[in-house]
Order: sequence, then structure tokens, then C-alpha cells
Amino acid sequence: MASPVSLQRSPLSSSPASPLQRLSTFKTSDTGASGLAVAGITPASSALDTFGNDPIFSAFLSPSFSSTSFSSAALSSGSPASTAEKLHNAIRLLESQLRSEVLSRHHDLLSQLSSLKSAEHSLSTVRSAVSSLQSSVRRIRSELSEPYASIRFKSLQLSNLHRATELLQHTIRVLRLSKKLRDMAPDQIIDLEKFDLAKAAQLHCEILSLCDEYGLTGIEAIDEELKYVSEIGDKTRSEAMKVLERGMEGLNQAEVGTGLQVFYNLGELKLTVEQLVNKYKAIGVKSITTALDMKAISSSGGGGYGPGGVRGSGTPQIGGGAKAREALWKRMESCMDKLYSVVVAVWHLQRVLSKKRDPFTHVLLIEEVIQEEGPVLTDRVWEALVKVFAGQMKSAFTASSFVKEIFTTGYPKLITMVENLLERISRDTDVKGILPAISTEGNDQMVSAIEIFQIAYLTLCLGRLSDLVNNLFPVSSRGTFPSKEHISRIVSRIQEEIEAVQFDGRLTLLVLREIGKSLLLLAERAEYQISTGPEARQVTAPATTAQLKNFTICQHLQEMHTRISSLMKGLPAVAADVLSPSLGAVYGVACDSVTPLFQAMLERLESCILQIHEQKLGVLDAAMDNNKSAYMEDLQKSILHFRSEFLSRLLPPSNTAAAGTETICTHLVRNMASRVLSFFIRHASLIRPLSESGKLRLARDMAELELAVSQNLFKVEQLGAPYRALRAFRPLIFLETSQLGASPLLQDLPLNVILHHLYTRGTEELQSPVQRNRLTPLQYSLWLDSQGEDQIWKGIKVTLDDYAAKVRARGDKEFSPVYPLMLQLGSSLTNTSLSLNQ
Repeated sequence: MASPVSLQRSPLSSSPASPLQRLSTFKTSDTGASGLAVAGITPASSALDTFGNDPIFSAFLSPSFSSTSFSSAALSSGSPASTAEKLHNAIRLLESQLRSEVLSRHHDLLSQLSSLKSAEHSLSTVRSAVSSLQSSVRRIRSELSEPYASIRFKSLQLSNLHRATELLQHTIRVLRLSKKLRDMAPDQIIDLEKFDLAKAAQLHCEILSLCDEYGLTGIEAIDEELKYVSEIGDKTRSEAMKVLERGMEGLNQAEVGTGLQVFYNLGELKLTVEQLVNKYKAIGVKSITTALDMKAISSSGGGGYGPGGVRGSGTPQIGGGAKAREALWKRMESCMDKLYSVVVAVWHLQRVLSKKRDPFTHVLLIEEVIQEEGPVLTDRVWEALVKVFAGQMKSAFTASSFVKEIFTTGYPKLITMVENLLERISRDTDVKGILPAISTEGNDQMVSAIEIFQIAYLTLCLGRLSDLVNNLFPVSSRGTFPSKEHISRIVSRIQEEIEAVQFDGRLTLLVLREIGKSLLLLAERAEYQISTGPEARQVTAPATTAQLKNFTICQHLQEMHTRISSLMKGLPAVAADVLSPSLGAVYGVACDSVTPLFQAMLERLESCILQIHEQKLGVLDAAMDNNKSAYMEDLQKSILHFRSEFLSRLLPPSNTAAAGTETICTHLVRNMASRVLSFFIRHASLIRPLSESGKLRLARDMAELELAVSQNLFKVEQLGAPYRALRAFRPLIFLETSQLGASPLLQDLPLNVILHHLYTRGTEELQSPVQRNRLTPLQYSLWLDSQGEDQIWKGIKVTLDDYAAKVRARGDKEFSPVYPLMLQLGSSLTNTSLSLNQ
């Protein structure tokens, strides 16, 4: 068996020594081809590709190929001879391929060979040149090493000289600045009249900056000066703070500006301002907490835990309530004053910061303190104070019943303190071009902090008034009504509530709303007391107990309405608007208590007037002139009865100051008197026929009616249109029909009265609306009450058209004299309506 070494050795290793000779004599033999076939390799395929796919030959292409491992594997495979044969065939194939490549590139290889000789010659030349260059470099190095070392040493020496020079220059600069500082304060004694704090601060800052920037510490002269500079800096800082605080307390812009400039020059402006703001904020917070410290209040008001002391619940001991209350209000006043001084001082600081610029850089000092879009100083302080104030107020409300009671009952005083504080701050910080210390939102936040006591106060106010109403009008009792003194007590209580808060418009409106609620309750309870039914509406007998009770309700509510309305005159219009619905409810109940009675009286008087149609006023009877009309006598008796039994109790006496004042009953009597006159004229115009004797009787009745109404109801001269109509109708009935169209009396009479009266002067063929529609006078009167003049004219026009049709039907061309007059008067009404519509 062949050894592995012999298997790897090429069989052509014993061929001629020259490769060119081997290539020139190389011939492809059949043996090689057959060997390839045996190895399973075709000449056309790439040898390397074939080796890469072969499981035996692929190992030779691996970078980690090991001949020892391959030989061991071949021997252990069981067929080493076969493997050796394959290797021999592969070697022959590779040699064949190599010969082919050499032969195909024979000329290229020869040219490369000549190039190699030329390259070898050039390389020899380069080697000699490199050797010459190296010798030159060694010579130059030896010549330059000494000058280079000398230059390097001199450069280092020059650098050290420059550094020493700079240190000396900066040291001299520091010493000169220090000397200036010493000259300003010899013996470290600062005389504020001669000592310029701002300049000293600038020198101090510049000295420290030079020492830090150029590392001058460690120099003996500098270190000695720095001790002095540090001491002067501390004194300058202390004096500047005193000047700044004095300026803030006295609101002196010059002193505040000087102090701020000093700290700006020291580079400590932002830190100093923050410290000042925090200091004043702490002062304000402390004043708030101290004001509501019940133990401190007790000790200042009574001392110890004896009388006037405070128990654990925050309630004073027996006998100490008055002193503790007084002490609490004094502390609150002191707290408000302290908050004012704190806010104004911080605002003053902010004001100077926003105006003052550094004289050298022209930078606004406030830009160094407040970041862009950040909160201003006053907002920060106010927000903190309001937060603490609100928390303390809430804590006092829940934890101390004593403080809760004082601030609830004395809320007007508390809100006065707060609003005075806000008003003082707003007034004293209202400077053109400068933001105010507190914004509108800030004001609202402070007021909201005590809103919990406002709600309690309004609840207490409503409770006091409601209790008073409930005591006067028990729900379970309906038989009695409070006296005039009781009503006066309610009005007085309302007046006291208004006077307690009238200094504050907003609080006044809130209290008026609570008063309005109590008045609505009063109106509801009073309405429950009103008597209704036949007993309250009867008008023929003397006044009943129920009616007298209703009279009392009306008068008392009327007086309450009048007195409260007079209180409203001294308040703004918006206050009257708030209370107007409640006063209207009281007024409405007062009216409701007597309106049914007045309606019953009016119905009684109207029924008497309706009897005029039962009188025979169309008959010529001389005796009629001397007799009084029965209906008028009945009417006069009724009016006199009303006066004696009802109106005398409701209307104010004529000899009192209230006689000329318009009251509910006066208004109702005026309306009733006007209605009686208008109702009488209406039905007097409907009388048909009307004889001369009837005219005289009617004229006398009108005179008696005027006298009865004027003496017992209302002065007719003050009734206006109804009185003028009555005075005009009396002579009108005596005028000739031909005189009516141009009579000035028509101006004082309603058109429907004139037209109805003209039916009386017409023929029987001209039917009135009453006759045409077969209505009773009462039915027609009710229809007239519901219609306007234009609708009434339309109804009359229908009767006129019917009359004209009848006349034309029988062939007549002559009409009753009243016909054209009625058309003329009606057409004037139509023309007036058209002009108004246009």
C-alpha cells in the first residue's frame, strides 16, 4: 500500500527541471481522459467546480485543510487504494488544465517575464535613491536637533514670560481695584453719605471675577486683598439690603433702585429678589395664621385658661366671649393692614424692577429676575396669601364654632375688611403704565375665600326673617291676623338687614334676594288668611267679620309694600329690580283681599243703573220732572251704604297726610267710580224712546249721580274722560239733531255713545243693534265691554244698511236725518283707523 505522502506527490515530479520544457513537450494522452472518466470528471467541466462538489476533493479547498486528518480518514475508510487512484487522476487533470492555461497565455507570460526584468532594474535604482535619501535625512537630523531643542526651550521660556506678564497685569489690576475700594472705605468704615454702594459692589464683583478667571488665588498679595474685599463685600451687601428693605417699607423708588443696582452689580439680583419675595410672603402667611390663633386671642383678651380662656374646641370660657370677639376683630384688622403692606411692598419692588435699567448694559432688571411668560412677583405672593387665607377660613368655619359664629353674624364687617383691603391695594397701585398689584381674578379669589361665611350669613338672614313670618303666621292657625305692630316689626327687621349691608352693592343684592324669599313666604301665608265665599262678597248688610279681616290684611300689606318701596328709593335701580317680583306678590295678595268685594259692589251699582231701562222716559209726563227716579234713589243708597260700611274702613281719612297718596283701595275706588259714570252714560244712550220729560229726568239723574259719586266715592273732577263724557252728555240730549254734527261736545264722548243716542232720534224703522239682535241691555252691554270702537261700528253699520235697504225697497229717497250723520261719524272712525294702520 502506498503511503499518504506518496499519494499527495505528483507523478510528474520527476519530469524535466525546466517548466518551459515541460510545457513545450506536454501532450494530452488518452490515459488522462480515461482517468477522468474513471474519476467521474468530464474535461469540459471546471476542475475547481468539480472539486467543490466532490465529497473527497472538497476538503482540499477548505482553508482549514489538514493532510494528516485527510490521510487518517482515507486509511480508515476501508478503500485507501481507491482514494489514491482518485487523487492521481485529479492530479493529472490539474496538470492538464495548468498546461492548457500556460500554452494559451504563452505570449503574455513571456512579456510579463521581460517586465519583471525591467521592474527589477527599477527597484535597484530606487533602492539606491532611498539609501541616499536616508543618509541625507540622518545628516539633516543631526544638524537640526540642537537648534530645535534650543527653540523649544526658548518658546517655553517665552510662554512662561507671557503668563507671568498676564498674571502681573491682572494682579496689578486687582490691586488697583482693591486700592479704589479701600479709598472708598478707609479703615473698613462705611459712610453711606460718601460711600457709593453700587460702585463698591461693581469693584467687588470685578475683583472676584478677575481672581476666578485668571486663577490669581494663591498669590500672597492677592490673598491678603481678598480678605479685605470679602469683608467689604459683606458690609456692602448688608448695607444694600438695609437700603432696599427701607425703600420697600417706605415705598421709596430711589432707595429700592439703589439696592437693586448693588445686587445686580454683585451678580446676586435674582437670588436677592427671591429671598425678599419669600420673606414678605412668610410675613403675610404668619399674619393670617396669627389672626385666627384662638389661644393667642384668648391670652391677649383675657389671659390664661380662666375667664376668657379658650377650651380645646376653640370656644372661649364663660365670661370671655366679648373680649375674645373684640380681640379677633382687632387681629383681623391688623392682618388686613399687614397684607396691604406686604402686597404693596412687593408691588413697589416689581415696579422699580420693571422701570430701572443698568446704566452700562441698558438691560431691564426685571428681565434678570422673571423668566419670559412667567408669573410676576405680586401674582406669586398674592396666590400664596389667598391660598393660606382660604385654608384658614375653612378651618375656622369647621373647627371653631366661636369663630364661625362671629364671622357669620359679622359677615358684613368681614367683607368690609376684605373689600377695603382690595380697594386700598387697587387705589395705591393704580399707576399708569404699571401692572396693578392684584388683577380682577385675584380680587374674586380673595372674596371667594370667605364665601363659606357669606352662604352662612345669607342663610342666617333668611332664617331670621322666615322665623319672624312663621311666628306671625302659624301654619296651623287661620283665624287671626297679625296686628300693625307685628307687621312693623317685620318691616323694621328688613330695614335692619338692608342697612347692615347697604355699603356693599354686591352683598346688598344677595340680601335682597333673601328678603324677597321671605316676602314671598309672607305673601303666601297672608293669602292663606284671606276669607273667601259669600260672606266676604256680600254688599247689602254691614261689614262682616271676614270682610273686616280682609280689610286688615289689605291695609297691613299695603303699608308693608309702601314702607319697603320707600326703602328701595335710596338703593340703585338694580336693587329695586331684584325685590320687585316679591313686592309685586305682596301687592297682589293685598289686592286679592279686597278685589272681590269691590267687584261685588260694582256689580250691585251696575244692577241699579240697569233699572234705567225700566223707567218710562219716553212718555210725556209733567209730574215726572218732580219725582226722583227709583233706580237713582236705589243707586244713591247703595253708594252711601258702601261708603259708610266699607270705604270708610279702607280709605285713609281726608285729614291725614296719606289722603292724597294712591293706595290699593284708592285705585280700586277710582276705577269703580269711572266705571259707574261710563256705565251710566252707555245705558242712558241706549234709552229709546226719550221724551222731553224723560230728558229732563235723565239730566237730573246725571246731576244726582255726579253728586253721589263725588261725595261718597271719588272726586269726579279727577276722573278725567268719564267725567268729561258725563258733563258733555247732559247738554247733548237737548241739542237739535241738525246741531249735533258741528257740536264740540262730541269730542268728549265715545263714538259708540253718540251713535247709540242717535238711534233715539231716528224712526222706528231704524233698529238699534239691541232691537235687531233681540238682546237685553245687559247682554248688549257685556258685548260692548269685549269689543273695540271699530267692531261696535261694524255692528251699527249693519243696522244702517238694513234701514237703507228697507227705504230703497219701498221706493223712498229720503232718509231719517240721523242716517247721514251716523254714516258721517262712522266713516270718520274708519278713516282714522286706516291712517293709523298706514
